[in-house]
Amino acid sequence: MKDSDHQNIINKLQILIDDTQKMLSRFEKEGMDYEMADDYNKLLGILDDAIKQQRAHTKGMLSS
Repeated sequence: MKDSDHQNIINKLQILIDDTQKMLSRFEKEGMDYEMADDYNKLLGILDDAIKQQRAHTKGMLSS
């Protein structure tokens, strides 16, 4: 994979990370983190996965 491919994926994942963090903040502000705990936990899982993928692509770009 070329560095530009890694960078493109990193950028798209950053958008997902930012949007998910905003959604988590809205959940917390409205108290939905308790009322909709399953959905809140799914969002946390999405965030965790996106961060891990972004880290892997960063390492891939640095090692090439």
